[in-house]
Amino acid sequence: MARTVRYRLRSPVGGLAADLTAEMRQSTDPAAPDIQVYRKMRLALPPGGLHWKDAAWLSFGVALNAREVNARFPDGVTIRVLALDMPLSDYRAEVAALAMDLWLREECGLATNGVAAAFDASAGDYVFTWGDVENPFSDPITWGRPV
Repeated sequence: MARTVRYRLRSPVGGLAADLTAEMRQSTDPAAPDIQVYRKMRLALPPGGLHWKDAAWLSFGVALNAREVNARFPDGVTIRVLALDMPLSDYRAEVAALAMDLWLREECGLATNGVAAAFDASAGDYVFTWGDVENPFSDPITWGRPV
């Protein structure tokens, strides 16, 4: 069943906002044009697609919770995004990951994981923390350990 979460962070310069509507299916179709995020976890984009940055950050939001969700659904799961709405005045592509993280935590009953955003008044910008991930789109050398 589809469900919508509303991510909101107010700040002196406006804020960050996104409404994410998604649903989870406990199956995967390797032939589907979905994004494989982790093992048997897939992300299906909404009809009409998304901007590449939004798709990348949504995928990262799934990856932040992938091990926990994969453990709960070892036969596979597909998260189907039906809509991602972000007002241009509050747009930052990173908010897609924050909204997906919130959606997954609520949908699967996951504990908080250190993923957050805050406004840094001294810098005049937002600071994003991604739990134990320092550089979201870098590929660390794992020397044979599974990622």
